[in-house]
Amino acid sequence: MNTDSTPVRLLQITDTHLYAEPEKELYGVDTRSSLSRVLAAACRRPKPDLVLATGDLVHDESLLGYQTLAGMFELLKAPVAAIAGNHDALDILRTVAGKNFRIGGSHRLPGWRIVLLNTMVPGETHGHLQSEELDFLEDSLAQAGKSHVLVALHHQPVAVGCAWLDRIGVSNADDFFRILDRYTCVRAILWGHVHQAFEAERRGVLLLSTPSTCAQFRPDSRDFALDDKPPGMRWLTLHPDGHIETRIEWVAE
Repeated sequence: MNTDSTPVRLLQITDTHLYAEPEKELYGVDTRSSLSRVLAAACRRPKPDLVLATGDLVHDESLLGYQTLAGMFELLKAPVAAIAGNHDALDILRTVAGKNFRIGGSHRLPGWRIVLLNTMVPGETHGHLQSEELDFLEDSLAQAGKSHVLVALHHQPVAVGCAWLDRIGVSNADDFFRILDRYTCVRAILWGHVHQAFEAERRGVLLLSTPSTCAQFRPDSRDFALDDKPPGMRWLTLHPDGHIETRIEWVAE
């Protein structure tokens, strides 16, 4: 466990849906402009220790889109850990990886370990954890020692209350939780994909989803529906004792 009393600060940015073409819109939102506003707002806060970019980063699978994304994240002057979503091209995303822009993996911070899992299924909207991802999760938790653990993925592993979205979450969530339930070090599970804020708890583990930096989906809707909330991001403060403080920051025009 971390003996330093200084907490770890994370920023989650998700579902940016950039395009190669500037000013292109998703559901009526200029995704590059909205991401710019979110990042500008983030830059007015204390710098995070790590930025989590949790999928659906580029909507048109373009190299230029990923290059633009990586360049925009440089404004934060913080390391970025990214994972792919169902709209991403993982092979192209990997081409923009560098020292301060890593794809997936396990990230050690004082007193904490951040584990990023790939739930992407090429050509499909739903998510699935392949056996190698489940093995990676198990190994990461077994090696966590006295560190607290936060797990991040793109697809939701639990129902969020939207029938149409709950059909396209992690298809083998039972396998995921079967591993997690064997360890007491996990403090939170964090995801994107659902374009809305969600917060619950399961066996003492915090369950969190985060709004998109562009358009939002209406909570508690049976069928596809858009919400009128502005772009958003999530801040998390991870304390040495395992306690987590978190909040959504909405960024209106």
